Amino acid sequence: MSRAARLFHSKSDQTLYARITPSSDQFATQQARWNDLADFLKSRLKDDTGYTMSTWLQGSYKFDTQIRPWESGAEFDIDLGLYFEWAGDDDDGDYEPEGFKELVQNALLDYADDDENDASGVADPKERCCRIAFKPDFHIDVPCYHLDRGADRRALATETRGWEDSDPKAIYTWFKGLHEDARDRAQLRRLVCYFKMWAALKIEDEAARPSSIMLTVLAAEAFSELARSDLVDDDDVLDKTITAVADRLDEDAAVFNPADTGENLNRLTSEASDDLVARLREFEDTARRANAATSEESAAEIWTEAFEHFFPMPEDVDGENEGERSQATVAKGTALVAYTFDPRIYIRAVSKDNASYVRDGVNSIATIVKNCSIHFELINADELPAGASVRWTVRNRGHDAWSKNDIGHFAGAELAADEHSAYNGNHAMDVTVYQWGRIIGRRRVEINVRGGVMPPRNKPMKRVFRRR
Repeated sequence: MSRAARLFHSKSDQTLYARITPSSDQFATQQARWNDLADFLKSRLKDDTGYTMSTWLQGSYKFDTQIRPWESGAEFDIDLGLYFEWAGDDDDGDYEPEGFKELVQNALLDYADDDENDASGVADPKERCCRIAFKPDFHIDVPCYHLDRGADRRALATETRGWEDSDPKAIYTWFKGLHEDARDRAQLRRLVCYFKMWAALKIEDEAARPSSIMLTVLAAEAFSELARSDLVDDDDVLDKTITAVADRLDEDAAVFNPADTGENLNRLTSEASDDLVARLREFEDTARRANAATSEESAAEIWTEAFEHFFPMPEDVDGENEGERSQATVAKGTALVAYTFDPRIYIRAVSKDNASYVRDGVNSIATIVKNCSIHFELINADELPAGASVRWTVRNRGHDAWSKNDIGHFAGAELAADEHSAYNGNHAMDVTVYQWGRIIGRRRVEINVRGGVMPPRNKPMKRVFRRR
């Protein structure tokens, strides 16, 4: 039964889907850069080789299933296919496959040398593509192909394996044609994004992580086979899709390309494939417990096990726009909600630029400036029952944090946590208290950060609580 549908997808800009996908500003920046790079490569390589040149976007950007970087150092990924066109066989070209890739690599290096292009570097050639990275947070992979336009046939140039039959257009056409209803297509795209973010967060070893296209095919085929007459909400659909994908991989680890059944998209080792199924079963258990929860708040806490700080809490979507949240909304978000333990949190913020600037409070704190050290402490820890544990989670909001892809993070499992006010905006520290795996209490501390001149110091509160 759906408990957290609006937290997955709604008109709010703080849903799970909104938090894991690029903002409109980020999308526009990427679009401007790949358009410029495409024009440069077509012109440059036509001059270098005399071939007619064309480009075609592929991968997550083309499928509209791109996800936000999930950790520091990760980047948005764009795939820009570059096509050398001639009629005839692949071997009729003037260069070997690795020769075409070398031409592309040299062109990218020259493009990056122009300071106006915001390129942060060009990677060494990969087996199936070349890569150029851009400030602040994305890279563009450039695979190159032979295209025989008359025969509508494509082959991928590789570094060591010669020409490979590969047609990215065919699998995109398959995906696009799966559903006539625009709502079904949109829900499928969201579903793919959920799977991709879950995999990125829960499978740390990139070599053991299923590829984007593998997850896309698994989710798409499972979604298409669901009896969805009684399934509407994303959390219900995701629950059933996880089970279908895990059951399928349990029976057979092979995932064939629906546009080329001779290609197995599962390039994981047998050990990694078995581990993927085990992790999917954990994901399945999370989904079932969340959908069986008795409240939206409890469901959100359980979904956080799968999506961590990316999953919003109910108060994230209760407000309208940043800065317009009413005191009643904040009170609702921080109050005890049918739990048996009421966390009381002492907060103390001290400016790193001026030690005389101090703000503190219990369960709330006045607006603070950027670059403060912030200490959070559970001050009624002596009232915790046996078997209790604590989880702190930072959830960031606002343009400053989102432009840096810093949506938040797990902040620890001790009785205290220390953070830093790095961005303007309305952020939150959420504390959740468990007893033997069951949620018995939660509280949100709103942290409003605004830059500018630091106001005068306020007198810190006298600490009357006992430290455990």
